[in-house]
Amino acid sequence: MQLMLVFFAVAAFITGYFLGSFQTMLLIYAAGVVLTSLITIPNWPFFNRNPINWLDSSEAEKHPKPQPAPISGPKKKVSKK
Repeated sequence: MQLMLVFFAVAAFITGYFLGSFQTMLLIYAAGVVLTSLITIPNWPFFNRNPINWLDSSEAEKHPKPQPAPISGPKKKVSKK
């Protein structure tokens, strides 16, 4: 989605610059936003080919996420003067 929006922004800027028309630039970018929205917002069947199976909240409470062990580096020796 982000790549499509950037592509349409660059294409709109270049076209608007060479034609010298701010209105044309905005229309091209608006068409790109609408086209990107039509492609990404609907629940297309190919998005659901490999669904993610989420863990139920009751199961998640039974198996808490392990906490990382604290990293202990080399300790400095205190020299007495």
